[in-house]
Amino acid sequence: MDWLIQLNGEIHFLSLLWMFPIIFMLHDFEEIITIEHWIVRHGERVQSSLPPFARKLYQASFQMNTLNFAKDVLAVFIVLVTVTVLAVFYSFYLPFIAALHLFFLHVFTHAFQSVYFKMYTPGVLTSIALVLPYSIYAYYRLLTDNIIEPRDLLWGLLLLLIALPPALLLLLQGRRRYVNTQTKL
Repeated sequence: MDWLIQLNGEIHFLSLLWMFPIIFMLHDFEEIITIEHWIVRHGERVQSSLPPFARKLYQASFQMNTLNFAKDVLAVFIVLVTVTVLAVFYSFYLPFIAALHLFFLHVFTHAFQSVYFKMYTPGVLTSIALVLPYSIYAYYRLLTDNIIEPRDLLWGLLLLLIALPPALLLLLQGRRRYVNTQTKL
């Protein structure tokens, strides 16, 4: 545990908070770079393995190009910078915790997809190598530095459960718009 104490001394807490959008972008660079080619190669197979409701729900996601995916990433990045600003400048951590929960859980989405489809899926490498260690360490620091209490983790989860469904629907609706615009051109 000496290495952990030493790490705590090396990483200022505010730097740890600002690492969130940076780690997010490093992770999403992997997805942005690989997604279009991966969809062309594997999209049909992956889509056919989905249940009918999911196939319909995510259909537009399998028709996106790199530019449109990058636009989605930009929207999420703006949200992450906003929740980080709230945490850094106003000590308002609840939205940050909710976003951190999603980031952490997202690791398991990538891992599950790779195991389920028995292949590389965009984002799996950086989710395991960067997102997982960052998330665990961020939780550790938030709790051990007494920035938050364990109950705040539950409040963050509640906020995530409330905010995620409409955010996901907006994202999917935007993807359908991208695809419809492309087919009209």
